[in-house]
Amino acid sequence: MTVYAFTMSSAGGEFGRRVRAALKAQGLSIRAASRAMVYNHAFLSRVLAGKQLPSPELAESLDRLLNANGEIIEAAARLLDGEASPADQSSASAPTLADFLPEGDPLGLLTVRSPRRVGVGEVHDLQKRVHGLRLADDVLAGGDLIGPALRELRSTVRLYRENTHTEEVGRALLIQIGELAQIAGWIASDAGRHEEAERIYRLGLSAARQAEDHTLAGNLAGSLAYQMSNTGRTGEGLTLAQAALSGAGDDAPGKARALYWDRVAWAHTQAGGHENARAAMRALGEASEALADDSTDEPPAYLYWVDAGELQVMESRVYTELRRPLRAVPLLRDVLGGYDATHTREMALYLSWLAIALADANEPEESAAVAERVIRIAADVASERTAERVRVVLARLQEYDDVPEVAALLADNAA
Repeated sequence: MTVYAFTMSSAGGEFGRRVRAALKAQGLSIRAASRAMVYNHAFLSRVLAGKQLPSPELAESLDRLLNANGEIIEAAARLLDGEASPADQSSASAPTLADFLPEGDPLGLLTVRSPRRVGVGEVHDLQKRVHGLRLADDVLAGGDLIGPALRELRSTVRLYRENTHTEEVGRALLIQIGELAQIAGWIASDAGRHEEAERIYRLGLSAARQAEDHTLAGNLAGSLAYQMSNTGRTGEGLTLAQAALSGAGDDAPGKARALYWDRVAWAHTQAGGHENARAAMRALGEASEALADDSTDEPPAYLYWVDAGELQVMESRVYTELRRPLRAVPLLRDVLGGYDATHTREMALYLSWLAIALADANEPEESAAVAERVIRIAADVASERTAERVRVVLARLQEYDDVPEVAALLADNAA
């Protein structure tokens, strides 16, 4: 997703005045427009106040909502062309992996001069690279990251096996192998390489267990369980998700236990049946309680993304899968209203569940509008996961192929 640099200007204010006039003519408030387009209210308010430039995607959504026949899109294009200086334009390109790595320290180019003594300093450098890869995954997709992730994992395994180190440094290296395997496995899974992802997860699980890091082992086992649940191996996924929760124990940090419970909830949901649905609801409750528990140790850095908002995401997805749209739709709208738009893949995924929930709520026109946005975002994301969600959404909308908006969407995406 393109990120635009901007300055405050009268041109930005003029764009906002035009949109507000169109909103008034349609009898819509800014908040109502935000909800209709599934955008954050505060973000839209800043754009219309001239404090932030509109993205092309927002301009397209506004143009459709207000039946402006391309006028708002053209106005936004003129604004962006006029405001972005050459320096701004060069910095406005899509993020790359290098943006997240320590300066002067490219990923995947560990120099291994075997044999040699590996010390604490190299472990710290490795930690920074691993976390940089993790942050990159927030805004880049599996297809973009799979090569660098696998190179880094291979280099780190070689660093551990082919060199000498103290017992303490050896354990730290094993932990970094485990952390790298978790993110590399996730990236491989997102790229649709599920068998490779499973091998990577199992390598990381072995390293975490050897290092006696039970929290990390639980994270790896839970990640593999999540993949199994999503690829038809629902029984195995449920068993492994429960084992990850049990193996980590009650002493695991609250964030970790919340994540394990979330994966148990999802595994129950995918397994299907009335009893599993009830168990999924119980697991969601346990996840919330675990997250609220701050009496345990400080969570590891790799759990930085686990918060109340992420639990709400899982809750909304569970309700969607259980065909409970009256609960799912408000939760998803709330999540998407405040979600970081630079996390493009997740935005597409969460919108896909909203499209399904709206279809279940017998709102095919609105579902088609959200589905169109999913398809537009997914087209620029190298993620098999988002591609699969597009297929799921289009298949779900087949039931409403007599609705003009749905028929047009299906015709445009017949391939």
